[in-house]
Amino acid sequence: MARPTGWTGASACALQAALRLSNESFAARLGIAVRTVAGWHQKSTTRPRPEMQQLLDTTLEQADQAVRERFAALSARPETPAQLSPAEPARQAEPVSAEALRRLDSDHGINDALAWLDDHAGWEPGTARRAVAERLAALDVRELRDRGSRRGRVDQRRIAHALAAYYRDVVEDHGRYTVRHDGGAETETSILTRPGWLDLNCSLTTGGDRLAVDGTPAAALRLDAEAADHGVRRLAETLALDIRLTDMPLYRLTGTAVDQGGIGGTLALSRFVEYACTMDLLEGELVDALATGAPVEPGSLPLRDRHLPDLASVLDLAGRLCAGGTLALCAIARPADPFRGPADYVLLVQERSGHVVNAARRLAVIPKGFHQPMTDVRADARLGATLRREMEEELFGREDIDNTVSDQRRADPMHPSRLSAPMRWLSEEFGRLRMECTGFGLNLVSGNFEFAGVIVVDDEDFWTRFGGEIEANWESHGLRQYSSLDSGLISELIGEVAWSNEGLFAMLQGLRRLSEIGGDRVNLPAMNWEVRE
Repeated sequence: MARPTGWTGASACALQAALRLSNESFAARLGIAVRTVAGWHQKSTTRPRPEMQQLLDTTLEQADQAVRERFAALSARPETPAQLSPAEPARQAEPVSAEALRRLDSDHGINDALAWLDDHAGWEPGTARRAVAERLAALDVRELRDRGSRRGRVDQRRIAHALAAYYRDVVEDHGRYTVRHDGGAETETSILTRPGWLDLNCSLTTGGDRLAVDGTPAAALRLDAEAADHGVRRLAETLALDIRLTDMPLYRLTGTAVDQGGIGGTLALSRFVEYACTMDLLEGELVDALATGAPVEPGSLPLRDRHLPDLASVLDLAGRLCAGGTLALCAIARPADPFRGPADYVLLVQERSGHVVNAARRLAVIPKGFHQPMTDVRADARLGATLRREMEEELFGREDIDNTVSDQRRADPMHPSRLSAPMRWLSEEFGRLRMECTGFGLNLVSGNFEFAGVIVVDDEDFWTRFGGEIEANWESHGLRQYSSLDSGLISELIGEVAWSNEGLFAMLQGLRRLSEIGGDRVNLPAMNWEVRE
């Protein structure tokens, strides 16, 4: 059953997808290097060598009937622009990759999400998979990428202003977090907060870090036809754009008791797929409307009108899914340097990857993560547990605690014996690692709770020992560093429009706190916040 026109990278990947094998397993099946398989994914028009063509012929001939049928269906799709006839238009739809189709059948996270969708939509098992497969067949990946580019042009300020216009109701003592800096410049965010939730400066130790799981089960969620269709679309686009999705447990906030005395409140458990198929869709709907010039007002955004129609619903934590997380400005002391200058703090800012679900392609502080348990639901409810885990994962290279990369099988993944060298050094003496919560708010973009924080390492020896080992993980497209003495450059950073709203909120609150405790190491712009109705 050899291919009459010969194999290409695209058809080889179609065979891999039909066999439902990973790159590593497919390479082992053929007896070739994994990098060869990866090369086929990168260059679909490449023509394998004659001996490789024979291997692929043999593998297809030895496959069972179900594999051959899947391969025939996948191979029937256009492979390259060279297949187009001169009469056809120059721009043709770009079909999804063989890898996307393979993930539909074999990716554990996707399979969990499909089962969840069947269950909550009241469908027979397998219905969601067929619906996602049909949606995938109709998708134009190039158009999705173009949409991503359009979304990227909608900046933080436009989002904040649009949400201010949408939410016209007023809740006493609450408003949108706004900061004046540089003698009058103004930065407005979409973070709904109140004066008692700002400048908390609360140490994230057991005395002040008091979030607790109350065990209250969430109300049963039932998706109507429209909501289920949005879930199908989300999963299809996740596959087409190669976005990682892992159905992990998430904490949902059900009540708060936040003030300068401590971070209190109640949490319950939810699932990431519920968030991804409901509340997380609100951002895309809003940004697409702004990108195309569509109206942004009550009645014009069906998802927002359904899930988060007014400020009262934003504040109704017990009555809705309020997922979220914690993020912190990281400031690490550096010694004086004859080339760089006086002793300072290095401030770290990340440019988010396009492969993340949350705040893709936007600026944010680092670390940033969803508040979720690893193995101990009650102990991991504290904010400090999430920040320490995110430092290990996003800055110190601990892939074994990244649940999008591998399953968690360790009883205590943050046990001292498993810590990275930088984190072990910070943990050996109390006071080497300073973590504080600086503010709290609810993000009007998707209703997420946002605990802003600051992480400070005052001992210069840390940077001397471990500065070269700090490296962002796959969630970041790039990592920037700023000096706490460079007031002018930091002012420019504050004014950048590429920020995520929650990232800017954490950055501004962190800078305010660092200006109070940093001494001669800091020269930061003066900033005064207000809560604007």
